[in-house]
Amino acid sequence: MTDQQLLQELTKRGVVDQASATRILQEASLSGHPAEEILYEKKVADEAAVTKVKSELLGVPYKKVNVAAVPEDLLKLISRETSAAYKVIPIDRTPKMLVVGMFRPDDVRAQEALKFIAKQNGIDLGVYLIGYSDLAAMVERYAPYKSEIEEAVKEMGKAGGTEEDRAIDLEEAGKGEEAPVIKIVASTLRQAVDAGASDVHIEPERRKLRIRFRIDGALREVAALPTALIQPVVSRIKVLARLKLDETRTPQDGRFRTNFSGREIDYRVATFPTPAGEKVAIRVLDPKTGLKGLDQLGINSYNAGILEEAMQRPYGMILISGPTGSGKSTTLYAIMQRLNVESRNLVTLEDPVEYFMEGINQSQVRPEIGYTFASGLRQILRQDPDVIMVGEIRDNETAGLAVNAALTGHTMLSTIHTNNAVGVVPRLVDLGVPPFLLSSALNIVIAQRLVLRLCPTCKVAVDAPKEVEAFITESLELFPPALKKTLSYKTPYKIYQQGKDPNCKTCRGRGTTGRVALYEMFRMTRELGELINKGFTEGSLWDEARRQGILTMRQDGIMKAMEGVVSVEEVMKETAQ
Repeated sequence: MTDQQLLQELTKRGVVDQASATRILQEASLSGHPAEEILYEKKVADEAAVTKVKSELLGVPYKKVNVAAVPEDLLKLISRETSAAYKVIPIDRTPKMLVVGMFRPDDVRAQEALKFIAKQNGIDLGVYLIGYSDLAAMVERYAPYKSEIEEAVKEMGKAGGTEEDRAIDLEEAGKGEEAPVIKIVASTLRQAVDAGASDVHIEPERRKLRIRFRIDGALREVAALPTALIQPVVSRIKVLARLKLDETRTPQDGRFRTNFSGREIDYRVATFPTPAGEKVAIRVLDPKTGLKGLDQLGINSYNAGILEEAMQRPYGMILISGPTGSGKSTTLYAIMQRLNVESRNLVTLEDPVEYFMEGINQSQVRPEIGYTFASGLRQILRQDPDVIMVGEIRDNETAGLAVNAALTGHTMLSTIHTNNAVGVVPRLVDLGVPPFLLSSALNIVIAQRLVLRLCPTCKVAVDAPKEVEAFITESLELFPPALKKTLSYKTPYKIYQQGKDPNCKTCRGRGTTGRVALYEMFRMTRELGELINKGFTEGSLWDEARRQGILTMRQDGIMKAMEGVVSVEEVMKETAQ
């Protein structure tokens, strides 16, 4: 079955629209990458829906694989190289049969390779269809980070010497794929992607080189290396990012890109001088985790309807507010993906460009040469744009230009720093935007925070304590009337807590799996416009927000807590009443 046949069937069944299918086939033809993999990377369709159709067409049963539960000895039967080359993974073994998962069960070469392995071991072969995510998840099983690091450090030790008595030839370290330092850096970056880390911190200390990953917003130490490796490891990263090796006194910025598990990963590098050596912070920009569709963000149906209405307007500003690391960029990119159709010209100004998206004209500002958000925005207006995205409104000039762009028939997307959605209005006025322009320029303001998502496997349901029950009841009373009618929460409330199973395969004993955003959306209405023009206070803005039925971040969190997505404690900690 060809990718074209699969896409035709997906289009026929309504899983993928015709325009998206055509665009994916064109990109596959130009790039040489399989169309089905592009389909998943672009988040065009749900993997489960695609796999179901694929299973029916091929006549091969689908199996969701618990990758963590695959026995270690099976990994020796099908090597990492074989798994990557033929897109196959081992699942189980009985005395008479080897059970495998195939991403492409109709691949003749892969079939022959598996038959050969089965014949070598004197057993029969059983085949299931597997999903793309399970295939990618198996990479971590084949690449245990700690053992690779230990092996590389031992190899360094065999060469003898210390930092004081052995000069390290950095050019030599850059030659040969088996060089220990290259192994350490490559394994660290690969493990960061596997673990879903957003950042890697490489920190020189007096007695060790500490490596930490930021996972779900918290830093965790994953390795400690000898001090002799500080200079070569940092130098290797600087080589990759094309930074100056001989400049260690001032910070430097750079980036590089690698191909990992069939997708391109960008790494943004920033060095920082310390007495023990240069500290390196690496932002991991993985499209698999950073690029999501709107339906994957955790926006409930009530807020989704409000956002959809705002996106359908032909012009106006959509602003997203929240602190650093609250997922604003992820929401922005999801909205851009929805607006990205052939009939629209989307142009962005970013600092820096985090994820490269097909069909969107992205540009990175460079303040050091005078190319700022403000100057870039002037140039964008000459590019015949329909949708403009500016990374952040941070000064008077950018705010004024953004408002004027929204008033002249463009959809303007951007971010701004405030504590909540209501606070965006006084912030824009403080930045010099005339109040009478806001009512015409502003469509919607979205505020958000990220909270830990409970592990769906080991989370524990408990009766809410009296004080928590009172907190939930008080919050429910303030819900928008239209939404309150649809809810059926009854006392005693059931809430959920983090599980404490150290053997949980889903969360690996952490009790949480990633993070989810809490949202609040404040719409521009005729009443709000009149209030802004007459003069407003924070209290009067909140009165209007409640009149139009705003669902606050705390209330959104309560709904997610009652559904078992997050814990009440997380909601109380991260939001304000």
